[in-house]
Formats: sequence, C-alpha cells, structure tokens
Amino acid sequence: MELQQMRYVIAVAETNSFTRAAQRCLVVQSALSHQIGRLEKELGARLFERTSRRVRLTPAGAAFLPAARQCLDAAERAATEVAAAVGEVRGLLKVGLIPTVAAVDIPAVLGEFHQRHPKARISLSVGASDELVEQIRQGEIEVAFLGIPVTAHPRGVMARELARERLVAVVSPDHPLAGESSVDLRRLASEVFVDLPAKTAGRAQSDLAFAAAGLTREVAFEVTNADYLARLVAAGLGVALLPPRYVAGLTGLVTIEVTDAPSRAEYVIWGRESPHPAAAAFLELLGITED
Repeated sequence: MELQQMRYVIAVAETNSFTRAAQRCLVVQSALSHQIGRLEKELGARLFERTSRRVRLTPAGAAFLPAARQCLDAAERAATEVAAAVGEVRGLLKVGLIPTVAAVDIPAVLGEFHQRHPKARISLSVGASDELVEQIRQGEIEVAFLGIPVTAHPRGVMARELARERLVAVVSPDHPLAGESSVDLRRLASEVFVDLPAKTAGRAQSDLAFAAAGLTREVAFEVTNADYLARLVAAGLGVALLPPRYVAGLTGLVTIEVTDAPSRAEYVIWGRESPHPAAAAFLELLGITED
C-alpha cells in the first residue's frame, strides 16, 4: 500500500469524481484509476461505487478513508519533524478564525510567517467560534482565533486571551439613531436587529446581555457572514452590535456607543498535544511558547 494511492483515494472521495481527482493530483485519469484499482485488489474490497453519473464511497471505502488521512498526516508530520530538526519549518499550517477577529492583524502575521518560513504552506478557514473550538479538538486545524462572551472560556483546548472589548451599535446613516452619541440596551430593545445565528458564540454575547437586563429584542435577520451582516445594516434593515475594531474597517455605517454594552474576549487557541513545527513557529511569532 503506497502513500500516493491513499492520496488518490482521498482526492476521489473529496471531489466525487475520478476526473477532478486526477486534475487535483496532476496525473492522467487512467493512471489514477489504475492505482486505485491496484489498491482495491490488494485490500480485497471495492472502495468506490462507480456509475455513469456519480462516484461514491462504498462502506469499505468509508471505513478506509479516515485511516488513509491519518497515515498521510503522520507521513507529513514525520517529514516536517525531520526538517525542523535541521532548522527548517515546512508542512501545512491550518489556521481558523472568525471574520471579526481584530486583536491580531491576521494578514500581517501570516505575511511575516511566510517571509520567515517560505517552505511552509498556509490553509486559512473562516468559521464560528464554537465550530473552531471543535475543529481544534478534532485536530482538523491547529491554531484558531475566536471571540466569545467574557463569561465563557474555551474548553478542551489550550488558550491565550488576546483582548477584551465592549461592543458598539452600528446603524445606517439615515437611521433614526444615527445622530445619537450613545444609547443603552433598553433603547435598543425596541429596534429590529441583524445578528449571527442563534446559539453561536458571536450571538451569545448580545443575547446574554439583553437577558441579564431583563430585556427581549427582535432579531429579524440572521446571517452567518459578518461582512454580509454589515451590508444588511448599511442597507437600513436593522441594528447590529459589533466589535469596534472590526467596525473601524467598514464603510457606510454609523457607530454608536452603548452605555451598558456586552463585552467579548478574543482568544487564540491550539491543541493540547505538542503542535507541529509550523504551528509551533506560528505560535512563537504570536509571542506564545510552550511552558
């Protein structure tokens, strides 16, 4: 069983196509199909069901896939550990972040990391804070930046708090509140809101604050993307509570101080196990070293 065969199986499973998998792996389709056929013969089981319309994993293929990924990850880690032993950082660094992260200038940090370690590759994914915590636990990503209510703490991961900030209200320039210098939650409770989906960490910051004040509000629009959330506010569809440093980079919005605003804490998190060399180098760049 060869690592290249495992790469081909993973590519087919992820693309649901032998043609697209071959394109991804930069080989001709016949060579990829031949190698997977050899592997299936060696294993004594078919890994894929092939029809003229689709390709999908068989039960045997579904059982094989996680192990194949683990083998490839182990092989890549072995190579990166050898490189690290001679002073070279390489391999894939998987970073996750929320769209509104502001405590760290992510593009600047990634740029500096790339300059220091040009042979390392970077995979950047955007998601919700609770999703990122779970991905760190599962080993799907190695480092993540998130924002959660100040009363919460990331569980099951290593974490370093980066900053705390009070949210601000944002409205469109023609909104009735646009001329106000400050408001309180009671005044905002009568407004229509645009917010992140219920039960997410980003939404919880505001929900907890209104609940603690004994207030309810109407969230008429739920949006998974913070940038699009801001667009809906700019279009006059409602009010939102957002981190001030994130709002500073937006246009077409008016910012209003909230006297009893909810707060959020930003964290960088990573796995409990020793980080891969690329992840360790990235954390060191952030000023975080293993104790």
